[in-house]
Amino acid sequence: MQLIPLPAFSDNYIWLLHDAQHALVVDPGAAQPVLDALQQRGLQLDAILVTHHHPDHTGGVAALREATQAKVFGPARELMPEPLTRLKDGDSVPSLGLNFKVIDVPGHTAGHIAYYCAEVNEVPLLFCGDTLFSAGCGRLFEGSPAQMLASLDALAALPEATRVCCAHEYTLSNLAFAAAVEPNNQAIVEYSAKARSLRLKQLPTLPSTLLLERQVNPFLRTREASVIAAVRGFDATAIDEVGIFAALRQWKDQS
Repeated sequence: MQLIPLPAFSDNYIWLLHDAQHALVVDPGAAQPVLDALQQRGLQLDAILVTHHHPDHTGGVAALREATQAKVFGPARELMPEPLTRLKDGDSVPSLGLNFKVIDVPGHTAGHIAYYCAEVNEVPLLFCGDTLFSAGCGRLFEGSPAQMLASLDALAALPEATRVCCAHEYTLSNLAFAAAVEPNNQAIVEYSAKARSLRLKQLPTLPSTLLLERQVNPFLRTREASVIAAVRGFDATAIDEVGIFAALRQWKDQS
């Protein structure tokens, strides 16, 4: 099973997973990168998985459905390109001989979902859209800080070996903010050097792993004393867990 991030627009990734014959894609904001990849590799597209309604994640769905007859799956509570199978927490999608569990992760949008497979080439795999980024998280366009914190907690509880397939190449800018929050975090220093090296070679920094994200991502570390102290330096009124998270997100939005 091969996992490939297909670049789209300025910083999106459309994730392609295939077994050398059949394929699925996640969040195809544009059809052409997917059609090109399918043709180059001689693949049949079986399934299109969508995490949320934003056009940079859905813009290619209709053209791909028409060109390939692939089945489309997406969130139950968002406006999506019809027809599709609508999904909610606890549902599953069978594809490529695998089973993808659906996790509700509201915050970035009201009905955002993620897809988790416990074993792909013996390693867990997570397609998290714009909820979790490497060293960051999505902006709160529709959901609340409490919702996003709960969503990130749900993802952080998955096995540490889980490969984290985010939908944007935001790693370097997120790490710059993470370093401002925790300047003495050596894991951030080391990961920043590795990420810069990859980007200089025009290679993706993704997928990440949950183990790494727990070490470097301030939005997964809001209960750490170092992060709490930094956030209270930004906003002394941040008291409880949700308040700390909300202030951290506001700090990132202003940075």
